[in-house]
Amino acid sequence: MIILPAIDLKEGRCVRLEQGLMDKDTVYNDNPAAQAKIWQEQGGEYLHIVDLDGAFAGVPKNKSAITSIVEAIDIPTELGGGIRDLETIEAYLDLGINRVILGTVAKENPELVREACGKFPGRIVVGIDAKDGLVAVRGWADVTEKLATEMAKEMEDFGVEAIIYTDISRDGMMQGPNIEATKALAEAITIPVIASGGLSTLDDISRLIAIESSGVTGVITGKAIYSGAIDLRAAVALTKKGK
Repeated sequence: MIILPAIDLKEGRCVRLEQGLMDKDTVYNDNPAAQAKIWQEQGGEYLHIVDLDGAFAGVPKNKSAITSIVEAIDIPTELGGGIRDLETIEAYLDLGINRVILGTVAKENPELVREACGKFPGRIVVGIDAKDGLVAVRGWADVTEKLATEMAKEMEDFGVEAIIYTDISRDGMMQGPNIEATKALAEAITIPVIASGGLSTLDDISRLIAIESSGVTGVITGKAIYSGAIDLRAAVALTKKGK
């Protein structure tokens, strides 16, 4: 299992939201590239980037900050937020992003996911955000009738590289990840699942490592490492223990 430190971008700055609410943001760093370097130096193996403004607007909004991050670090990166077409996917991959995360568009236009997987094999990840097991879209503003497990199976059939699973009720709340729901989703498919939302202690990571055999291969952490609740170096070391 790997730890993916997160950089969420709002108006060019690193922020964290509570439960996806744009008016409940905390600014942690005005310099995203400098923050990315810090996470790399502390052992982060893969950087998770979200263009929050893009997620709400439906078009990329933080390209200069994203470019500065890619140029500042050596570890691979994944990016989501406002990516709705093949042109945007290709532009970000050309920029140096290693893999692109499709969220809302995966629910609303699954054919795009199929096309993207065919054109960019191994570089498309789908983010499934759920509330009470149901898929939420458009920056979590709309909860649909679709089961997260059902959508994950569809995406697997299209050839996506991995699923990022976020329990909205836990995100940014430091209450621990939804282990049961994450495990159930991972066991429903054969591709890797990356857990997201609610990580608050090293014990949470231990609990996720315990379900690694179900297919949970990574965990994204944001607020916990920004606030100091989790030391990124210690978290990475925990994942390496016994290997």
